[in-house]
Amino acid sequence: MNLIDIIKSIKNLPPHEIHTVLSNAVMSEIAVDWRRSAVKDGRKAAYLSMEFLMGRAVYNNLLCLGLTEEVKKAFEEAGADFNALEEIEDAALGNGGLGRLAACFLDSAAAQGYALDGYGIRYKYGLFKQSFKGGFQKEAPDDWTKYGDPWSVRREDEAVILEYGDMTVSAVPYDMPIIGKGKENIRTLRLWQAEPIREQEFDFAAFDKGEYLKASENAILAENISRCLYPNDNSYAGLKLRLRQEYFFSAASIRDIIRKHKQNGKSVQELPECVSVQLNDTHPVVAIPEFIRILVDEEGVAFSEALVIARKIFNYTNHTVMPEALEKWDTDLVEEILPRIYEICLQINEAFINSLYVNGFATEKIDELRIIAGTTLHMARMAIYCSSAVNGVAQLHTDILKADVLKDWYELYPEKFQNKTNGITPRRWIGLCNPGLSDLITELLGDKDWLYDLDRLKELRKYAEDSAVIARFAKIKKQNKIKLADYIKKHEGILIDPGSIFDIQIKRLHEYKRQLLNAFSILYLYFGIKEGRLTNFYPTTFIFGAKSAPAYMRAKGIIKYINEIAKLIDSDKDVRGLIKVVFVQNYNVSYAEKLIVAADVSEQISTAGTEASGTGNMKFMLNGTVTLGTMDGANVEIVEEAGAQNNYIFGAIAQELGKIMQTYEPRKIAANDPHINKVLQTLIDGTVSDNGTGLFRELYFALTDGASWHVPDHYYLLGDLNSYINAKLQINADYRENHNEFMRKCWLNTAGAGKFSSDRTIKDYAENIWKL
Repeated sequence: MNLIDIIKSIKNLPPHEIHTVLSNAVMSEIAVDWRRSAVKDGRKAAYLSMEFLMGRAVYNNLLCLGLTEEVKKAFEEAGADFNALEEIEDAALGNGGLGRLAACFLDSAAAQGYALDGYGIRYKYGLFKQSFKGGFQKEAPDDWTKYGDPWSVRREDEAVILEYGDMTVSAVPYDMPIIGKGKENIRTLRLWQAEPIREQEFDFAAFDKGEYLKASENAILAENISRCLYPNDNSYAGLKLRLRQEYFFSAASIRDIIRKHKQNGKSVQELPECVSVQLNDTHPVVAIPEFIRILVDEEGVAFSEALVIARKIFNYTNHTVMPEALEKWDTDLVEEILPRIYEICLQINEAFINSLYVNGFATEKIDELRIIAGTTLHMARMAIYCSSAVNGVAQLHTDILKADVLKDWYELYPEKFQNKTNGITPRRWIGLCNPGLSDLITELLGDKDWLYDLDRLKELRKYAEDSAVIARFAKIKKQNKIKLADYIKKHEGILIDPGSIFDIQIKRLHEYKRQLLNAFSILYLYFGIKEGRLTNFYPTTFIFGAKSAPAYMRAKGIIKYINEIAKLIDSDKDVRGLIKVVFVQNYNVSYAEKLIVAADVSEQISTAGTEASGTGNMKFMLNGTVTLGTMDGANVEIVEEAGAQNNYIFGAIAQELGKIMQTYEPRKIAANDPHINKVLQTLIDGTVSDNGTGLFRELYFALTDGASWHVPDHYYLLGDLNSYINAKLQINADYRENHNEFMRKCWLNTAGAGKFSSDRTIKDYAENIWKL
């Protein structure tokens, strides 16, 4: 590519047009290698996921191709602004960790030469674009393709026709290149877009009658399937659409896998020797009965043989320790939408029951394990029975699965269960987003190869006592904080002090992630400063980033509460110089890249035993941030790698919480601690306002009296609050009294982050599950 000439010719165009031309040039450059990678012989794996949170592609692809510096220089010589590409929208086809993990895994597989391709849905609007109005979350469509999508190629010739019980749709694939390391192994993310079949696209007869909406009805219903991520499933219509989505991409993907396999001259009986399919959570589990249906109905394979083949090629990753989050479907709904699939599910259930009787299980135990129990189809049960391997995503999570959530299934199939601790791609999560720190590490280690061998970071431990290195590290952190402050000023209209401690909690908004606990602690500190109980408090900026599901009213109440706390503190001249609260809008991958590198403190405060793994904690750690957290998910392993003395751990542990909750009385805790009670009462005493919605009152009574589906304070906020505040105050004192020692702790976190590369995780999957 003659980049300078290309960029000179487009430098005066709007950023989205510059992006399109540059992206098209790169796509042309990689086209031959991408095609060659796709048709390589050998065993392959497919990763099926409802979410792929890819983020902005252009910078990451240039980095992985080794073109960043060349393109930057070309922009400079052409008199163009390389940073203008930051205006390009993220491909926000995910909600949080599940989708970002999937994106990291594809990157790592490509980087290491593994033949892994992804399959998902090409949502028109992704999740949503978030803004705040009066402190409340507002949702707007996130039309990420409004200027086109130059990183995707439509493959209409490989479209798939899918039959539901009440409609027929076309699944059209769009292929996105996954560039891991140069052009050696460019893999593919295939995203399916729902469209009407051609003969039902438009009803001219209805249009001529003036029935304009009816004329496009079939197109609207078909396109709804890939319109939005996670439709609200509190209604029957929402449940139907959710099930349609899951079948849509799962069935299209399985047909594509079988088609490609047969094109290579192989029989379906040879599939286990050639293909492995990973199911990312329970959303794609419907792929199993669809696979069996194809073999039985279209390939003439007996059901018993098809089941044996399925149990060899499928593998299941569990992402939750909460039994209520293990997906279940009402059998009437499944039979209505997917009648033939339901028949296959019945056969799978019967085969499973028969196998238990053959192995001497009692009827009572069999009834507890049925895949179809009464009118409920249990997707996780089907996944475990029909999979070759089952894995958790952090050691604590896997241990909890074995001992509690899936205890019966572990006892039934102990040989299937494995742990695969999650990881993150170093290319995006330090190489791209933190070039200053990356350059320092490259200088100290002698080359850039550490980005593909993150274990080498342990060599940085010897510099922990080198004051000159720690000073350079601290300067890089300060520069990142200044950049974030400028970005927040530009995008939020809020001024923050880069000289303050940046205490950051960014993740999906959910009660178990305990953003409300963080909010309570801020009010506790606020009142302590106001009352003179807390002195010498070092100025701290508390930054939140999170989206609530549109129908999750309790989570939306927490967002409003945090924004009200921010307003309360901003209006108080006695405290506003010491505490600042900012809830950034429309948190996404690109925002995360700026927040993570600027953080001093990483808030990982889920109730112990509730977070499967977490990967945000790993991103912060890699970029030199201490963890303020519970012994939950991957926090346990972070502490093992970086040292408890270099992080701030608080709260009850998972092993003791079960017993604690049997006698736990949150009202008693509040009644006996006036400081906690004062914080709790702000939900109902008018200190902050929910504008008459009742959201804060509902939060109050959920904590004090519980709800029909939960005991009071189900996630143990008040029980952990004092321990949490003590840890926060210790951070504040350590930062204030010995900043160099605090930065040394941050450095040792970076040095201990090698284990958390997704390269390591993918190598483990490839060797021990996929057999690549």
